[in-house]
Amino acid sequence: MKNLLHKAMGLMAFVFIVASCSPISVVTDMDKTADFTKHKTYYFLPWSEDNSSLVNQLDQKRLYDAVRLELNKRGYSEVKENGDLAINLLIILEKKTGKTAYTNHYNPGGYYGGYGYGYGGIGYGGTSTTYFNEYDYLKGTLIIDVFDHNAKKLIWQGAGVKTIEEGGSKNPEKATNKAVEAIMVKYPVAKKKSK
Repeated sequence: MKNLLHKAMGLMAFVFIVASCSPISVVTDMDKTADFTKHKTYYFLPWSEDNSSLVNQLDQKRLYDAVRLELNKRGYSEVKENGDLAINLLIILEKKTGKTAYTNHYNPGGYYGGYGYGYGGIGYGGTSTTYFNEYDYLKGTLIIDVFDHNAKKLIWQGAGVKTIEEGGSKNPEKATNKAVEAIMVKYPVAKKKSK
């Protein structure tokens, strides 16, 4: 039952990763020796079985379309298999625990100063109490891996991390496109200018 609940939560959560209002934190890495100018075509690797349980078919299509849009803007052409680049997409969900603290100060007393005679101040009365609260939340990560197909090696990776919030977007396609665009903004091939 617990495993089924986790899978159901995962199926609903992806939309929140790309559509929630919290900002996306992006990190990228690349092989600086790779020649990105020689690549002309790409293809998508299939979803892993574990990842398919976290991303339903509608969201998989949105992700593919968003990555396809970014690659096509950079002059690449998609092929069914054996392209110059192999693209792998991965979703990771992590359960996290956060803490908050609040201090309530209550001080009905007063304070006397030394009036220049070298005496220290004297305080009296008052209390303070600190309250701690723990809460659980989900952190979602979308990873885009770009492999050189012929060299069989990873040459670029972009990851976008967001706290998953309840709610979502009225336009999940637009939200997904924005998330993928934010991840790929540092891809080493610039977008072609529109004519």
